[in-house]
Amino acid sequence: MPKAYWVARVDVHDLEGYKRDYVAFNGPVFAKYGAKFLVRAGKYEAPEGTARSRNVVIEFKDYETALACYHSPEYLALVAKRKPHADNEIVIVEGYDGPQP
Repeated sequence: MPKAYWVARVDVHDLEGYKRDYVAFNGPVFAKYGAKFLVRAGKYEAPEGTARSRNVVIEFKDYETALACYHSPEYLALVAKRKPHADNEIVIVEGYDGPQP
């Protein structure tokens, strides 16, 4: 069964509010669903398209778990707290376990 990922692109408008209201509380929610950060706002280049200021990739054991985490009451409460401080795009995508080149 392939893993799944949240791919998030974020523009933070109020870093202190973002850290205080969202980052400070998201750890237990992600831990509950076995999430693992693979990318968390590191250095980047955007050779195509429009970039946002932060990029995040979070790994989950499977697609169902990734969806369950996002739609959980705990995470949706954090989304409401995050919205005044940042604009987000999140895609939840199933990984690929097939042949490689």
